[in-house]
Amino acid sequence: MIARAWAWWRRRTVLVDFAIMLPVLAWSALVFGAAPPVGRDYGEAWYVVLTLALCLPLIWRRRWPRAVFVIVAAVCGVQWLAHIAALPANIAILIVLYTVAAWCPFRWGVAAAVVAEIGAFMEVTQQWTGPWREMRGPLLFLSVVVGGVWILGVYMNTRRAYLRSLEERAARLERERDTRVQVAMAAERARIARELHDVVAHNVSVIVVQADGAGFAIETDRDRAKQALEAISATGRTALAEMRRLLGVLRESDDAGSYVPQPGVEQLTDLVDQIRASGLPLRFEIDGVPRELSQGLQLTVFRIVQEALTNTLKHAGTGATAEVNLHYGDEAVEVRICDDGRGAAALDDGQGHGLVGMRERVAMYGGAAQARPRPGGGWEVVARLPVRDGART
Repeated sequence: MIARAWAWWRRRTVLVDFAIMLPVLAWSALVFGAAPPVGRDYGEAWYVVLTLALCLPLIWRRRWPRAVFVIVAAVCGVQWLAHIAALPANIAILIVLYTVAAWCPFRWGVAAAVVAEIGAFMEVTQQWTGPWREMRGPLLFLSVVVGGVWILGVYMNTRRAYLRSLEERAARLERERDTRVQVAMAAERARIARELHDVVAHNVSVIVVQADGAGFAIETDRDRAKQALEAISATGRTALAEMRRLLGVLRESDDAGSYVPQPGVEQLTDLVDQIRASGLPLRFEIDGVPRELSQGLQLTVFRIVQEALTNTLKHAGTGATAEVNLHYGDEAVEVRICDDGRGAAALDDGQGHGLVGMRERVAMYGGAAQARPRPGGGWEVVARLPVRDGART
């Protein structure tokens, strides 16, 4: 409401200035009716012309403040040369002085104040016929008036600049907030993309392994083939559930959705059982005293194990075995996943991003991760995550 009222006022500045001019004209008419101006007798017509010449430019004082000040000052100069005493309309010089000081740069306000002060001195020296010491009072009074008007204009100019800076700052902060929101959204989408990669890569690898086993056993061992197909079905449903949960986060309009909790250390047992069901012999050990970890740190541990075991299924080859070791230390938790498969001899298509995402996750918690071939064959993934840093996340 206030903003609309201010915009309406700004659009009607000409009418406002016209309304300011009317009291000056009325005052001039009353003064002329009571006592004609002192000076040479130029007649009533010249009095009206001079008054209008001083007041009419005020209508455009906001649009062209410096030009209006020059016009009013020139009219006052002509009035001084014609030896016409000060009129009520001469207050226009103070109005335009305020306008220049309030709307123009500081140097123009100073120049206008100097011109107005010189004009006041000229008027006093011309109209005052007494001794100089008696002239100081009127001159001091006019100087105080000119200085007060100028100070008021400078104050309004400074206040306007301050308010403008506040508006610019608010707009800049709003843009920065929007940028931060966009960056956060992009980071969240990147995290979800990594989550989707881990989910899809792991579950599809399990499904492929189970499907291959079912294909070989369907003619010779129907029970084993049936178990493989059941594992494929369960793995597919699990993958769909996790994908729905992750993709549901991207639905910005759905704020009321409830999603399955993120997997953590407790779900490692289910992950190990799933890998064992796919046909990979796997040993899982936990060393040290288990401690409370943040949800984000637990998710990182889970995804590291999941990614490493997925790579084992894809690249270790038949007959390989794997081992997962989770060690709780005083200052860090360490997870080690190793296998005795092909190791460095395994084929790499160069299109995977699992190891890169793994290192990004670990680096986010101030830890370190290594993925390297083992001496004598096989592959090893070791990740060390500081517990203190992770607990604060």
